[in-house]
Amino acid sequence: MVNTLGLGGKNKLFPNWKTIPGEMENSFKESIFNIERDRPMSWFLKQKDILTSLHRDMSETMVHKRVLRKCGGDPEHAIRRRCIEPCSTEDYLKAVEDITTRTKIGRNWYKPPIDNRTSLKPISR
Repeated sequence: MVNTLGLGGKNKLFPNWKTIPGEMENSFKESIFNIERDRPMSWFLKQKDILTSLHRDMSETMVHKRVLRKCGGDPEHAIRRRCIEPCSTEDYLKAVEDITTRTKIGRNWYKPPIDNRTSLKPISR
């Protein structure tokens, strides 16, 4: 019987476990928080879990800082202003939920230009 480790619906052989941390690191690096696309609580907890599994000796404060850097610009600043360190994960999650549900910070408010041209229908007489 072959030892297998099921990851993401894929059945990988056990000797390939050494590549898993690299894949997790890549998924952390590639993941950037998008308010319109991601659910804040699940995204934040997923990133926190990835970091704590890769770097077991990293403090909770450092984990929070690295995850917040992935939020980018205005959302990161707003979350940092609401959570004065040291802050628990629960406090960060409350701040992220408040900012994403109650404010317009970090949203793309691009509106396509309005076509002001009139129709070219002939005037009937």
